[in-house]
Amino acid sequence: MESNILVTTAGEVRPEWIDYNGHMMDGYYAVAFAAVTDRFLELVGFGPGYPAATGYSVYTVESHIVYLREVRAGASLVYTTQLLGHDERRLHLVHTMAEAESDGPAATNELMLVHVRQAPAAVVAMPAEALARLAALAAAHVAHPSPPQVGRRIALRR
Repeated sequence: MESNILVTTAGEVRPEWIDYNGHMMDGYYAVAFAAVTDRFLELVGFGPGYPAATGYSVYTVESHIVYLREVRAGASLVYTTQLLGHDERRLHLVHTMAEAESDGPAATNELMLVHVRQAPAAVVAMPAEALARLAALAAAHVAHPSPPQVGRRIALRR
């Protein structure tokens, strides 16, 4: 794992997240990744107090989860986040979930987020200081290869 990629959080697979197949249920990957997104937003200045203080927020508009390995109850998980790109209104990022004792990822979550004014609702530019923080982070992340799942689409091969 590259040192310039954010380790956004860590945690353990809860017993209630386990399905009848004995591994983590797909919906709980989304729950876990949503918490990672919240942590990333907090780290870049868009945390829980941001909407109340400014009237602006960040919303997810697209999310792709790719399941790579089974994860079982009690597994220790580590999550990293890579900022793939941004412009004045959007953030493109990918989270990677890995078991602490494993060589490879268990899942990835690629996201597109937008900066919004809450009332009246509209997608708007981020403040200059936020764009400067994101530019520095993107510069640190650009040298790191993206996971191969980035940009993947669902389709049947013909």
